[in-house]
Amino acid sequence: MTVTLVVLDSVGVGALPDAARFGDEGAHTLDHTLRAVPTELPHLAALGLGAIEGVHALPAAAPAQASFGRLAERSLGKDTTTGHWEFMGVVLDHPFRTFERFPDSVMAAFDAATGRGHLGNRAASGTVILDELGAEHLATGAPIVYTSADSVFQVAAHVDVVPLEQLYAWCEAARALLTGEHAVARVIARPFRGAPGAFERLGGARHDYSLEPPAPTVLDALVAAGREVVGIGKIPDIYAHRGFTAEVASGSNLEGIERTLEAMRRRPEGLVFANLVEFDSLYGHRRDPAGYARALAAVDARVPELLAAVGEDDVLVFVSDHGNDPTWPGTDHTREHGLLLAYTPGRAGRDLGTRSSFTDVGATVADLLGVAWSGPGTSFAAALR
Repeated sequence: MTVTLVVLDSVGVGALPDAARFGDEGAHTLDHTLRAVPTELPHLAALGLGAIEGVHALPAAAPAQASFGRLAERSLGKDTTTGHWEFMGVVLDHPFRTFERFPDSVMAAFDAATGRGHLGNRAASGTVILDELGAEHLATGAPIVYTSADSVFQVAAHVDVVPLEQLYAWCEAARALLTGEHAVARVIARPFRGAPGAFERLGGARHDYSLEPPAPTVLDALVAAGREVVGIGKIPDIYAHRGFTAEVASGSNLEGIERTLEAMRRRPEGLVFANLVEFDSLYGHRRDPAGYARALAAVDARVPELLAAVGEDDVLVFVSDHGNDPTWPGTDHTREHGLLLAYTPGRAGRDLGTRSSFTDVGATVADLLGVAWSGPGTSFAAALR
């Protein structure tokens, strides 16, 4: 049996009850995007996306082709790592630390590791800071360091100035430095190319260096039980490459879908786990509702291929890990419910309600694949059989 889990990164479906403490009361990535830029999503709507509680911008299919619901996050955060870890059974009782700038002691140690000094060291948009500091980087060779509202230490370098392997080595050095009181969730290598005024970030060559999950995950349990776990896109990075039998690189949403289809058609006995990152990275953080809507439509158009690749006894699940409302003030993620759609060929869709934790996803994956899981989460596998 193959379970395929696809994360529509940041496609939140409405503010969580505690959103006000994050400054996100009233945020709704899906509805606000589709109201700002009216867009039809016929295939996702047919699965049941419009039937999810709190979703009003799409028609509610009756009957839905898939079981549908929404996910409430228990962990105190709204970032990629927190959401993904909770999917697989790790609930955090405190958010990852964020910085406006990194301490001088950290940057001195990083400079010693690179031998080149640094530029930046502030919170910034990735595209804006390249416009501001890219030319100086080309002249000096010093890497550009920046952060954001997320718990990240990002290192940008031009591929003609810093070879990819050198950039990756610098990020590994930063990962080793950023522990304890200075621990961040992810160190991110951000290679780019081009000339001033026309720099282009190379998403397919991006690498994330995550902290290791502090407890066993469903992924660990699957591998220990002899199941295959195929991580696609940035998924393996998020779990520090722990709990996978195969890793498949991908950059864009559509490339991620292609790699996912290839894995599904191979029918692995286990889990295919993919992340479609561009909703978040290209459109949410840049507050681009038109781009976000186009990306939703492009993925929606590929849904029939994904459904056709689901074997008779297989399950395809779509989820989201947080919100990133492109109509919201600022550039940060938004504290929202995650969407949940679970498709099994020939089975009528059911209302799965509001799940009390993202951990229900991992518990369900383990249950479907016949693997014992004693960690948190309540399986909804019975509703899919």
